[in-house]
Amino acid sequence: MLQLPHNLYTCAQTRSIDQAAIQQGGIRGIVLMKRAARAALRVLVERWPAHGPIALLCGSGNNAGDGYLLAGLAKSQGLSVAVWHAQDPALLQGDAQLAYAFACQEQVVMAPFDNQQPPQLPADAVVVDALLGTGVVGPVRPAFATVIGWINCCGLPVLALDLPSGLCGDTGAELGSAVIATASVCFVALKQGLLTARGPALCGDLYCENLDIPANFYPAPAVQRIDLMSQITHLPKRSADAHKGQSGHVLVLGGDQGFGGAALMAAEAALVTGAGLVSLATQPEHVLASLVRRPEVMALGVRNGAEAAPALARASVLAIGPGLGRGPWGQQLLQAALTFQLPMVVDADALNLLAEQPAPRATRANWILTPHPAEAGRLLGVTTAQIQADRFAAVRALQAKFGGVVLLKGAGTLIADAAGAVLANVGNAGLATAGSGDMLTGIIAGLLAQGMAPSAAARLGVCLHGGAAELFAEQEGLRGLIATDLLPALKVLMND
Repeated sequence: MLQLPHNLYTCAQTRSIDQAAIQQGGIRGIVLMKRAARAALRVLVERWPAHGPIALLCGSGNNAGDGYLLAGLAKSQGLSVAVWHAQDPALLQGDAQLAYAFACQEQVVMAPFDNQQPPQLPADAVVVDALLGTGVVGPVRPAFATVIGWINCCGLPVLALDLPSGLCGDTGAELGSAVIATASVCFVALKQGLLTARGPALCGDLYCENLDIPANFYPAPAVQRIDLMSQITHLPKRSADAHKGQSGHVLVLGGDQGFGGAALMAAEAALVTGAGLVSLATQPEHVLASLVRRPEVMALGVRNGAEAAPALARASVLAIGPGLGRGPWGQQLLQAALTFQLPMVVDADALNLLAEQPAPRATRANWILTPHPAEAGRLLGVTTAQIQADRFAAVRALQAKFGGVVLLKGAGTLIADAAGAVLANVGNAGLATAGSGDMLTGIIAGLLAQGMAPSAAARLGVCLHGGAAELFAEQEGLRGLIATDLLPALKVLMND
């Protein structure tokens, strides 16, 4: 993975940084634009050393200015380059107009984009997206959507300048139509939306160039990016005379009829992550299979919440939800669990049952809720689409409503506590498989059992979970990952 900064900013913050560098730092806007163009051309040449013609699609504003400058620089270096503009360059203003004049001076070939006769490019060409920047509000206009459609269908590698056109840099939402880039070069500061929701799928490989703007012009970031390297140092260490009682006792509650595997996978993950003891309260018919599969897990059959009470009294950490179901059995187990003030991880149907509770709903400081977008929508009473439209707002709203720590799963997982939110830049599409969330529940519970605070356990848990998927992909490939494949990779990461 390419090294990226840990500070993430909104588009408004990025514009403020840019303006401060110009007005207070004395750096002319056209100079910053030239730095951006040079950085983008460097990435293009390094990424595609055997490239053929460079085809730029330019729109309006400063994003187009970056493109025109790149075209002029490429032409001055003897590279084959041409520009197709989606908006009349005569409408350009300020630094973007100066950039266009430079491209004209270098005699770059330019023409308006014609959907009836779109560019005919050779197979070794590289397309540069300089259509739309961070200032887009609302859905992409039809004229630009047409060009975006051609870019996505041309079959050529695409380099996006600052961000793929049509992607919201604040939320990661697709604004009706968006470029699917092979790589993107982000300028000034890394925008938070590029790493969550649709951002990872649209940006491709992501580069970030600060254009040599001094650090004192950067305010406190909107969000921090975390990864495995930044979190693994928090993994609890064990002394030479350690015993299992010092590493906690996780109780997993779940596994209604037909869903016994979900709870067992969570229990296995808690064991592998380092919990000293792990118990499993599940439907009686699942006990035998659980003992055969994993004898280290203390499996017991419970028919109702009252029968789970002795196990609850022995536990130090609870993990509830995997395979729990939403019937009377699951409802009783959740109510029994909520009578104990133990740290807990709440997932899957336990979240759905929480969403069905009448107001006022339960809140507590020592739990970790781990919804995927659909579950988050139920908890907030909105649609999944509304959650994905602004995941940052959604995770903060969930934390404000339920307290504790909220972990909003998906591409660019977000973790919020009372102090703010972070974005976990880990994992891959292999995690989109049955049981993956159950494994995450167990991993976090295992870390809680070893004494980690809820926020720290959630952050490290997400990074171990995603890191295990990345390690598996490196060794085996992305396709074919099943949830229990994460266990051996997890062991490697914790002992490396």
